Amino acid sequence: MFDIGYSELLLTAIVALLVLGPEKLPGAMRTTGLWVGRIRRSFDRIKQELEAEVGMDDLRRQIHNDGILDEARRLKRDLNEAAQATRDVWHDAQHSILPGETLATDVSAVTKTPVGTSESPPANIGDHSPAR
Repeated sequence: MFDIGYSELLLTAIVALLVLGPEKLPGAMRTTGLWVGRIRRSFDRIKQELEAEVGMDDLRRQIHNDGILDEARRLKRDLNEAAQATRDVWHDAQHSILPGETLATDVSAVTKTPVGTSESPPANIGDHSPAR
């Protein structure tokens, strides 16, 4: 972690022995060990919290993506149902026509009267004279 080798540890121990003396050195080592342990535990807790938060972000992102995919699937299903209903209506309309007829595409086919011709009304419609 700190890239401290055996020679650096030996040098630190010799300096600590000379500065603190043999009576205070064991207490100082114990206190140092406790502090190092607390610091490591704190760093480990922070690391776990960060990893959990990153994991939660991934979960939130996954849930959001799943929601979008579900919505896209629902829209696709609705579009397919609408397309099928349109095909069914078109199929029914084609089969409801008598054989030999086609779907009307202009006014003359619907009225059965050629466009531009006028049929004269029956004679008795315009005649206002009393019937004899």
